Amino acid sequence: MSDKKELRADQFELYDLSIVVEKIDGHCTCEMANGDAFYLKGGKLSMPEGKNFCLYALQSTLPLLPAKQRKNHPADWMETDARVVCPDPACQLVMRIDRDQLRVLNHDDVSPIDWKEVEKKG
Repeated sequence: MSDKKELRADQFELYDLSIVVEKIDGHCTCEMANGDAFYLKGGKLSMPEGKNFCLYALQSTLPLLPAKQRKNHPADWMETDARVVCPDPACQLVMRIDRDQLRVLNHDDVSPIDWKEVEKKG
């Protein structure tokens, strides 16, 4: 959790993430370039206006992103490892998952289950 302030019981923190093309050592047929990126804020993906991102490169990152958004034990590999490769062996595209800022989210903004009901079951 953040050192800045105490969170309410119905709040939690997630990192905003930038997923950036770090290098391409092969032939990328999706017209990707170093520095291309997409972003994850809360549960929402975005890309810069007019930019594209290869579906196959994107899908290789998706299973890792929820864990990268959260603080884990310092020895957990999710805390130290940040690179993902495109599954196309001819492309040899490497992406880096960067943690940006911590975002505070409210349970009821991201879940259809009312927090007060969760607390009652507690």
